[in-house]
Amino acid sequence: MGNKSSLMLQEQDIKDIQAETGYMPSQIERLYSRFTSLDKGDNGSLSREDFLRIPELAINPLGDRIVHAFFKESQDDRVNFRQFVRVLAHFRPVKKTQENKLNSRDEKLRFAFKMYDLDDDERISREELLAVLNMMVGENISDEQLNSIAERTILEADRDGDRMISFTEFCAALERTDVEQKMSIKFLK
Repeated sequence: MGNKSSLMLQEQDIKDIQAETGYMPSQIERLYSRFTSLDKGDNGSLSREDFLRIPELAINPLGDRIVHAFFKESQDDRVNFRQFVRVLAHFRPVKKTQENKLNSRDEKLRFAFKMYDLDDDERISREELLAVLNMMVGENISDEQLNSIAERTILEADRDGDRMISFTEFCAALERTDVEQKMSIKFLK
């Protein structure tokens, strides 16, 4: 089974994925190996259930939101290898010498914004913010404290007075945050 799957990734595929994501060929091959190990049905794509079997995602309070991000480009509720790698590329550390759109500051911010924008309307409402905060902290703080955090966040970030946070306002609120570093995971050497 392992040999069959490794033959499915062609040299041109590796070059195309490298150009699109910035990953090195050896990293792409390791990601493909991980992808095929998650593909329990051996059908070349992953379902939400395949992702939720990843222990780190299963215990992550935002696991469902992270999994949701993998399915943004999917029309059939399945993720192929290229879609899988494109999402992971958002978490590649930024290298000043290597420009890549998928892990740029703007794309990292857009990805983070989508974690909060539960209804995909391009705005974060107080209710969405509360829901995500609740996912992150659970029962560790009171509803009153959560409401206070959400209210203060909306007040500080909302510049146009609509009681929502737009992507532009989200970016402005995180202007001094090192998003490139905070949204980078070194999971491949």
